Amino acid sequence: MMKSAFVAIVGRPSAGKSTLLNALCGEKVSITSPVPQTTRNKVRGILNEEEGQLVFIDTPGYHNSERKFNQHLTDIVYSALEESEVLLYVVDATRPLGKEEEEIIALLHKEKKPVVLALNKCDSPNEHRNELRAFLRLNANLERVYEISATEKTGLEELKKALLDASPEGPAMYPEGYYTDQTPEFRIAEVIREKAIARTSEEIPHCLYVEMSDMEWRNDGKELWVRAFLTVERESQKGIVIGKGGQVIKAIRIDALKELKKLFDYKISLDLRVKVNPKWRKKDYLIKGMFT
Repeated sequence: MMKSAFVAIVGRPSAGKSTLLNALCGEKVSITSPVPQTTRNKVRGILNEEEGQLVFIDTPGYHNSERKFNQHLTDIVYSALEESEVLLYVVDATRPLGKEEEEIIALLHKEKKPVVLALNKCDSPNEHRNELRAFLRLNANLERVYEISATEKTGLEELKKALLDASPEGPAMYPEGYYTDQTPEFRIAEVIREKAIARTSEEIPHCLYVEMSDMEWRNDGKELWVRAFLTVERESQKGIVIGKGGQVIKAIRIDALKELKKLFDYKISLDLRVKVNPKWRKKDYLIKGMFT
């Protein structure tokens, strides 16, 4: 029998979880940026190896907060842990120990599932690696810490083997050619959001979400026309996203179309606009419908 498992990827914000997911799957599955909490949903990426199939679940960075928005993100982490057979704990080797590491380790112990620990960004000079390695081995009760670099794609083969070894036997859950189960609507929205984050700064990335308004097949199914709204919380933010003379939103649209051309084998036309939804991060009905 082949190996088969759902693998939840957990860790602090900006530990490199999404970059690692993309590197393991060999395709762009999850959007990435230097901004913490870029990942807002459970994003599935599928790895097919001769020994078996691993379905990774990328999760938001674990961050203990009383804010309603962050609590929803934490709930997504809990949900991913429950539905997984194996847990991949990713730690940033360039950052000192934080309280979140102790909380995550306690959370993993409660799950009583196999845990594989990856110390990421080991290609970067840092002074914390030895301290982290010793702390993690002792407190996480693991025989080995896998030292990797998701950006340089080093140490990944050993990590894959460890994850497959920890997985139960079972049939594949997806056809061999799949590397994600995301819908085109979700993938397009995420790419737009990624490019908007890259083109803006200050508070904008956290105050922004993408609302997919309409999708329509055109030219005998050869072209997918999409209308989407970059939605922010205040009028002043709307002006920043549009930019002087519309230059910022134009750049976001061009960047998104370039990325989407790599991901889809059909043409995508994008009508991109900006609107305001005041205090959307405090609206339960909206957040619950947006984040799964």
